[in-house]
Amino acid sequence: MTRFALTLEFDGAPYMGLQRQPHGPSIQQHVEEAAQAITGEQVTLHAAGRTDAGVHALAMRAHLDIEKAIDPFRLMEALNAKLRPEPIAVLACETVPDDWHARFSCLGRSYIYRITNRRAPLTLERGRAWQVSAPLDANAMHYAAQHLVGHHDFTTFRSVHCQAASAVKTLDRLDVVRDGDEIDIHAAARSFLHHQVRSMVGCLVLVGRGKWSADDLKAALDAKDRAALGFNAPPDGLYFAGAVYPAP
Repeated sequence: MTRFALTLEFDGAPYMGLQRQPHGPSIQQHVEEAAQAITGEQVTLHAAGRTDAGVHALAMRAHLDIEKAIDPFRLMEALNAKLRPEPIAVLACETVPDDWHARFSCLGRSYIYRITNRRAPLTLERGRAWQVSAPLDANAMHYAAQHLVGHHDFTTFRSVHCQAASAVKTLDRLDVVRDGDEIDIHAAARSFLHHQVRSMVGCLVLVGRGKWSADDLKAALDAKDRAALGFNAPPDGLYFAGAVYPAP
């Protein structure tokens, strides 16, 4: 049995999320079916994170265990051939030790949330960014975001369906950067709660529009109450950006 680590890129719009779902297609389902068609084996894809319906990935780390002798490059090429025309691509494939686990060995995860701040409708970026037509103050958003960085109880920013044992997390980074009409929000932590990034982004947009102050955002955090949340940003603009692992 050989363990193969994969780096996946995907457009999440057509799927119910990364994890297999009984009510619709998933990235996991398509990758597992492609691997089975290549090897004749039933395999299970394990990933660094779980993405919701409509959420994308630039570099999702995952792994498969395969008995058949196959070169990593040939496996990557074969998976990409079988996955066409699905908007899922294997960017890299390598063998890793048996005790390496895409989820449990992961030391950190990062996300990017993309906002297009303009009045004109989205064309090329439709479904791949959140359009906010009202002017946004990115500097105010970044300043307010720093209240969320650190070790906190993020109950306010946690989905009622979240299965994490605790709402206490350490947020390592939450930066808001504007480049023309695009505002990117970069978030990094060891792990995130269900809907945490989208919930934080929704509240930061309220700050950017002048409806909330930085103190209002801190009060929402301190409330430790989902009822204090502004709203969830849509999934369109959210991307799993990367995962960090111990050095070999």
